[in-house]
Formats: sequence, structure tokens, C-alpha cells
Amino acid sequence: MKNHFINQDKLNLFTIVIANKIKEGFVVVERNDKMPFTILYKEGKKVNHSLNFLVCCATLGMWSLPWLYMTQVTAKDKKVLIAIDEEGIIFEENCYMG
Repeated sequence: MKNHFINQDKLNLFTIVIANKIKEGFVVVERNDKMPFTILYKEGKKVNHSLNFLVCCATLGMWSLPWLYMTQVTAKDKKVLIAIDEEGIIFEENCYMG
């Protein structure tokens, strides 16, 4: 199956989107140029639980919500799929890691 809708402008935009993700700290894990898609990976940030516990105690528990957010969202590794579909539209999807 040949992609008739993918032109050079779309490929340039695809490359720019990938370059922006790399600037955000993502690393290319897999790339396929025949069916243009790229999988990028970013390691989660480490959470200093000792420091957050002290801040939580000092703020009488008000810091518990930001601490919970950091633990559940920013500390997790992220995988992203960036691709061009059959209609020539660039899209981005989160890959769920098991």
C-alpha cells in the first residue's frame, strides 16, 4: 500500500514534531520511514519523598496533593507514537507501558 497523500511538506512537519519532542527530553526508540512513524521514550523524574514529606508536614498536609500528582504523573516513564496516517495527517498518541 503506497501513501499517495504524504508529500515533502508533511514529512518536513513530521520531522519538526519529532525534533520538538527530542528537545523536550524524549529519545527515539524506533523509527520506520516506509510507513512513517516514530516511537519516543522519556524517563520519569525522580521524586524526593523525604523532602516532600517534610514539606507536607510543614504545610499541615496541604502539600499532599502536589506530592501525589508528582508521584502519579511526573514520575512515570512516557512513550509516545508520532505518525502520519493514510490521509497525510500527523498525529500523536500515548503508548501505554505495562
